Amino acid sequence: MDCASVKAGYPCTFMTKKGCTYNGGECHQVVDKCDGCDRILNLEAGRFCAATPDPPTKWRLGVCNLATHVKSGAKSGEVIKINPLKASKRAAGKK
Repeated sequence: MDCASVKAGYPCTFMTKKGCTYNGGECHQVVDKCDGCDRILNLEAGRFCAATPDPPTKWRLGVCNLATHVKSGAKSGEVIKINPLKASKRAAGKK
């Protein structure tokens, strides 16, 4: 259903005929870490995320998995361990 409270007209999984069923009854605004993301909606009521109703919880344990402005991958200086058996099988399969 489309949201009828804060993000009026946008699809929302928490909206029912009885109203918003999300904790608190409405979506929360984005945090500073969300700046630059393509999912931000600039509405009259404020800035909200189109993908999640509570952006601060997505950033609580590190990087938001829905952020479009953050590149994923290995951190600089981090050593990635590769299983030598799997690597040799992959190399043999490419021939």
